[in-house]
Amino acid sequence: MPTRDHRFTVSSRSELLPYLLTLPLGLSRKQAKDLLRFRAVTVTRVHAVRHDTQLESGDVVTIAAGKQVPAASLERHGLKIVYLDDHIVVIDKRAGLLSMGSEGEKERTAHRILNDHLKALTSSPSQQVFIVHRLDRETSGLMIFARSRAIQATLQENWKRITKKYLAIVEGVPANTEGTLRDNLVESKSLRMHRVDRGGELAITHYRVLRKGRDKSLLELTLETGRKNQIRVQLAGLGHPVVGDRKYGAETDPARRLALHSCELTFNHPVSAAPMNFHSRMPTRLIETLA
Repeated sequence: MPTRDHRFTVSSRSELLPYLLTLPLGLSRKQAKDLLRFRAVTVTRVHAVRHDTQLESGDVVTIAAGKQVPAASLERHGLKIVYLDDHIVVIDKRAGLLSMGSEGEKERTAHRILNDHLKALTSSPSQQVFIVHRLDRETSGLMIFARSRAIQATLQENWKRITKKYLAIVEGVPANTEGTLRDNLVESKSLRMHRVDRGGELAITHYRVLRKGRDKSLLELTLETGRKNQIRVQLAGLGHPVVGDRKYGAETDPARRLALHSCELTFNHPVSAAPMNFHSRMPTRLIETLA
């Protein structure tokens, strides 16, 4: 990938993506697409470039410095960018990384790391992302961030229309292969969630058993509501706590982490309304505990 600004004068008509691949920079197709996606490429006389922008003889193509995607650096911090445009960012978060700052940790969070990354990427100290939802610290998988307050509000207002699926490995095997869990949840002073007969907030989770092991099961869970610790509390109430969830009664912890993973997000783009669908595989170390 280039390390300083490069300018090239086009000699004959061409589309932009194929042209980038002919440059003496050794760009792979993926690298060229990343440069376009992160708006590191500009063309004289063209306001907004695309992969199929038509170049004319005499156009000047500039590849800006400092706009590459330091994916390896991000992954060392525990997250990976799955999708980014001018309005939203979808990331894949590693277990152990907070979604946002807390009293005890303000620096090492997905929100802070992503903000710092985008500031460097755009060379803009005012660049920031806005939290749309959270994942528990020990839950891995997909998260959405907004790149403006307006987009944050739009996504949150339409949150019920976003399909959110999780994978969990639980202790034991549920009696029914699928079902719907409905509970009223309240939070105690100790910040622990509890099921109650009356009051609280309604939590609805749909589940189905995907695989059965000797003493554990792999479940797919679809959230209809988004309460704090919802999946963990409801599965514990079913008698099948998430593996590794000592807080809610699990007795086993073979992977030394919570066996819960945000595996799928499906929604319409908040600006273009285009259908968006993202998947993330459950970490191998969790799947291996099912044997």
